Amino acid sequence: MDQIVKLNLFQFSLIYLLLIVVLVIMKKSKVNQSKLLIIASLRMSIQLIIVGYILQYIFRNPHPLFTISFLTIMIVFSIHIVIKSRKDLNNAFKISIAFSLSFSGLFVLFFFLIVVINKSIFNPQYTIPLAGMIIGNSMTGINIGIKNFMDSIKKEKNKINTLLNLGIEPKYILKPFANNALESALIPTLNSMLGMGIIFLPGMMTGQILSGTSPTTSILYQIAIMIAICTSVCLTVFLSLNLGYKSLYNNRKQFI
Repeated sequence: MDQIVKLNLFQFSLIYLLLIVVLVIMKKSKVNQSKLLIIASLRMSIQLIIVGYILQYIFRNPHPLFTISFLTIMIVFSIHIVIKSRKDLNNAFKISIAFSLSFSGLFVLFFFLIVVINKSIFNPQYTIPLAGMIIGNSMTGINIGIKNFMDSIKKEKNKINTLLNLGIEPKYILKPFANNALESALIPTLNSMLGMGIIFLPGMMTGQILSGTSPTTSILYQIAIMIAICTSVCLTVFLSLNLGYKSLYNNRKQFI
């Protein structure tokens, strides 16, 4: 296999020319997000370049403190992003989200590292990239699940109040909404798994192949990480919704 092509600054800068296509389409379609596209592209580039140098230092100077610190920052920021995007959640629901995302992400990550590939949880080369994929996808899943759950409750508010007046337990009323939200959160991951290998090659596998890793080894890693991601998304959304919806009503079975 050929060695990976190392991009120089000029080669790298050429990829930004593709954004012209996006800008032209936006202008013709009257999509007023050109400024956001430019800001997002620049911010993404700056953030990734900074993280790249940080990771390079951590990989060259591996220390448990660096790995734990980076992992903690990832979890805290993912929780912050989820909670910040939902202004309609009470504090108890937010705590449920924080616990679910932390517990599920770490549980699946440690299982992958210790049981599957037999690596130390303090090994930054494996822990940090795997944590990024697992926690990042869990964050996306919980965003979808919470949005679906809260939007459905608001839409069916009159129906819910009617059922409460009839004496139905709140948990029996809200449980179907939580189940539907879990399903909606899992669909993107399941669709990715269905199309993987036939329609597209996933990012992790592509990166390993480009770096010279055997395709068969890359495939095994990709299958393992997708199962880990699916499990983490499912567990995160399930726990956050089933713990969170209990904070929406009080002991007198009234919605707060």
